[in-house]
Amino acid sequence: MLSKKVKENLIKKYKTHDSDTGSSEVQIAILTEEIKQLTKHLRTHKHDFSSRRGLLRKVAERRRLLHYLRRENPNSFEELAKNLKIKVALLGTIVEEEEPTDEELKALEAKEKSKK
Repeated sequence: MLSKKVKENLIKKYKTHDSDTGSSEVQIAILTEEIKQLTKHLRTHKHDFSSRRGLLRKVAERRRLLHYLRRENPNSFEELAKNLKIKVALLGTIVEEEEPTDEELKALEAKEKSKK
């Protein structure tokens, strides 16, 4: 749950007009911050499945809002995604993972050997 101060700061930063509190941009920014907090929480509390479910709901809601914003206002979408550092894949496209470097491969192999 975001503090009132953090939420107010996000609204100030991403509002589209003076009395804006519910535009897609503001909602996406608030959801992104909540997702970051929940992700941090789940790193330390791996078995908190209720929070994990809440996180998945927030991610799905943000995804819907991002697709709506991309369709209705592509310029605002691009700027918001850049500011919030959100990676967004087009619907129906496959996002390929980057190939791991040699150092990463060696580290993975060493980790697997240590498990055996």
